[in-house]
Order: sequence, then structure tokens, then C-alpha cells
Amino acid sequence: MKKTRGRSRFRRVLIVLASVVGVLAVVVGGGFTWLWTGADISTVGKVRFDHEMKVPPLAESTVRKDGTRVFDLRMQAGETEFKDGKKTPTWGFNGSYLGPTLRAARGEKVEVRVRNSLDEASSVHWHGMHLPAVMDGGPHQAVAPGARWNPYWKIDQPAATLWYHPHPHGETEQHVARGLAGMFLIDDAKSAQLALPKRYGVDDLPVIVQDVNFDGAKLDHGHQFLRNVGFLGKQTMVNGTLDPYKEVGDRLVRLRLLNASTARIYTFGFDDSRQFSLVGTDGGLLEQPAGMKRIQLSPGERAEIVVEMKAGERTVLRSSPWQEGGAWEKRFNGGDDSFDVLQLRAAKTLRDSPALPTRLVASELPAAKDAVRGRYFELKRSGINGKKMDMGRVDETVTRGTTEVWTLHNGGDMTHNFHVHDVQFRVLSVDGKPPEAALRGPKDTIAMPLGATVKIALRFDGPADPDHPYMFHCHLLDHEDHGMMGQFVVVEKGQKAGAVGGHTGH
Repeated sequence: MKKTRGRSRFRRVLIVLASVVGVLAVVVGGGFTWLWTGADISTVGKVRFDHEMKVPPLAESTVRKDGTRVFDLRMQAGETEFKDGKKTPTWGFNGSYLGPTLRAARGEKVEVRVRNSLDEASSVHWHGMHLPAVMDGGPHQAVAPGARWNPYWKIDQPAATLWYHPHPHGETEQHVARGLAGMFLIDDAKSAQLALPKRYGVDDLPVIVQDVNFDGAKLDHGHQFLRNVGFLGKQTMVNGTLDPYKEVGDRLVRLRLLNASTARIYTFGFDDSRQFSLVGTDGGLLEQPAGMKRIQLSPGERAEIVVEMKAGERTVLRSSPWQEGGAWEKRFNGGDDSFDVLQLRAAKTLRDSPALPTRLVASELPAAKDAVRGRYFELKRSGINGKKMDMGRVDETVTRGTTEVWTLHNGGDMTHNFHVHDVQFRVLSVDGKPPEAALRGPKDTIAMPLGATVKIALRFDGPADPDHPYMFHCHLLDHEDHGMMGQFVVVEKGQKAGAVGGHTGH
């Protein structure tokens, strides 16, 4: 009788436990379903487009007797009215948010007088610029609060859409997200002769795209649950303008697209799926225009596109979901998200534009046949080639004047990208195949989907400096900040790397 009562009690316990497990499974499953179904973001059809897009002013400059063009940039804190009547604490260059567009020509000597008016150290990196390592503005060139830094160099690269932003070690994501960024345009004689839209702010428009969240009147830079990519915002701004539109008066309009977000990848196209012409990538113009309907830009990448408008029409620059990526990554790292980014409004009467040239410029990129050696880089969130960033360690030493082929492999668990300072590289192959049209121009940053293998050719034209390194890193800035970065020095043949850990900034 006692055994029977014991078995009965045991069965009741099992039934209760099974019921609890079942309830927990339902709760957990329901919670995950709720997270999954609510993880994607879309502003398609929801943007009012009721604020005229700001165009960053061209930075004022002076020219010294020796021909040096001098700019002034001041990093400062302030307040910006993104929403009517609400002021948000922000950072900017020469203003409360973002910075002016610097512009110089190939062959010019330039100097930028940088002043840090913030209450913490930062730096200014000239992304995509070929210049001496000590002038690069990476983590070794920190500018202390109240200090000044005067980098100078000679512009020696083709016409291109570059940009500048902070690069403080471990703090880059926060400094960029607060508003420290701007464009740096390079002109040259060859591009000046081409029939391309080139009136800045009229038919040649800077389009700096960022994703943002607002926590009341403040910008929210927090990371979301289940996301390991870094910060992802729920709406976008262009040139610091929410819900932006731009009136245009020309048949052909050139958009200089810059993904200035810290983690988000955009797939740009238009709401009516019209074709546009890609004329330039990170480091300058292509050899010939390439027609396409979509172009993907990961953080730090740029693209110059030309779109044809018809009188009186409106079209929306839109970011669509990724074409690649696993289900988990697409759902929780932004791959399923869609954004209406910018509305273009054509005037009732448009100025005619000359037809795009069929040929643009001859390539100055290095060729694989000239490579003297190869290197391999395994990209994982835990580090590059198994190592986290160490300011005192030189990871690679390259010889000035040589060409190399670097093999990049994403062996991690998510999409990354790869940026190299100082050089513009040629993409040789993607997973063993020739690169698509969007990757055939000069590049300094390239997206790396999970499992992808990319080969690039790089030429190191110097100057040699064994004591001051350049960086290579993932430009998803949270990943960079957490150590997904390495450094290399350029040396003369037979020279060894110096001691790079003692740079304390300015």
C-alpha cells in the first residue's frame, strides 16, 4: 500500500515537472517568436520627407606663399535641433554636428590645423588619404583636450570622395556616433575635363548616411539585445537631417554616398528600381560607368552614382535588405531592415545635362603580377589572425615601393569588413571569382560576408617610417574598438620596424 502511494506521488511530481517544463517551453518559445518577428526595422512608406536636406558647407581655407592650402577644424560639443523644438547634445567640427567639406586638388600641399575643444582626447583620421603615417590621425595621433595638431602633406592621388573621422583607440564608435565626421573631396585635372555633374550642392550632392535612435532629446548609442554587430539605429539621417528631401534642377544628379554609420550595412537603390550609373568607388573614378540598380555599402565605404531625373517627378533613395547573410544574422544584425533615406524632387523644368562619358579615367591600381609577396588575414571578432590590437606591437612590416597580394578570409560567425589605411587597393577576386562591377574601382574598405575569401592587391608607395604605423581593421566600429585591428609599418628595403608604442599624442 505504501509503495502504491509512493508511486502515485512520484507520478504526480513528474506530471507537475512536465507541466512546468511545458509552460517554460511555451514562454521561451513565445518570447523568441516575439523577438524574431519584431527584430526587423522598416521606415519604408513612413518617412514624411518634410525637412530640406542640409548640404555641409565647403570649408574655408587660406593659401600661404609657398602654395600650402590651410584649413581649420575644431572638435567641439554643442546642441543640434534634429526635431523641431528639441535640442540634442552632439559633437561636431566647426559646429554642433558633422563638419564642413574639405576640398583640395591633386598636387596641392595642405595643412589642417586641428583643435580639440572637447573634454576628452580624440583624433582626426583622413580615411582613404595617401599620406605619411605620422599625419594619418590614427590612434597614435591622439589630440588631448585643449591641444592642437597640425598635420600637413601633399595630395598625391586621383580625384575621389574621402572622409574624415575620429580614431581614438577603444572609443571610435562613440566619437563618430556623436557627430564627428565630414567629407574630404579631392579634385584633379582629369576629372575636371569629364562631363560629370560637378556643381557642389546643386547637381553634385554629398550624402552622408547615418542611422540613429533618440532617447528623448538625446541620441541613443546603446547596443540592442541579441545583436553583436554594434549599434543599429531605427531611422536614418542624411547630412544630419531627419526626414530629408532635396530639390534638384538638373537632368543628371551625382550623389556622393558615404556610409558613415558605425555598424549598419546599406543596400542603396531607388523605390522605383530605376537604373543608375556607378562612376566612382572609395578611392576615385572607375574606368567606365557601370549601370546597376543596387549597390551595397558597409561602414566607411563610398560610392559616386549618377541618377537621371525627369521634370516634376519624385523618387526615393532606399536601402533594401541584404542579398547575402544567414537567417540569424540578417534578422538580428540589420540584414532584414529597410529604410527610405532621401527623397529627390525634380523641378518642373530641368536644366539639360551632357551625356555621361563612356570612358572615365585610366586605372592607377596595382596589378597582381607585380606582387613580391602575399599575406593572409583571418577575420574574427576575437581578433585578426588570432590577435587583438596591441598599440605596442607591429603586426606586419612592408617594404616601400612594393606590391603585395593580401588574402582576406572571414572565418568568424558574422559579416565583417576590412579597411586599410594609406592605400587604395584592387580587388582581384571574391571567393575565387572576378569582382562585380561595384568592386572594380579603387577601394580602401570592403565588406566580408561570413565565410568569404577576398584577394586584394596593394602598393605601398611610402614614405617609409619604421616608427609610425598605419592601421588595418574591421570598420564595424564596435569590433574595431574591441580589438579587431592590427598595424603595419612601411620601411626601406632591409630596414626593420621600430618601437611604435611610445606615442602619447598632442
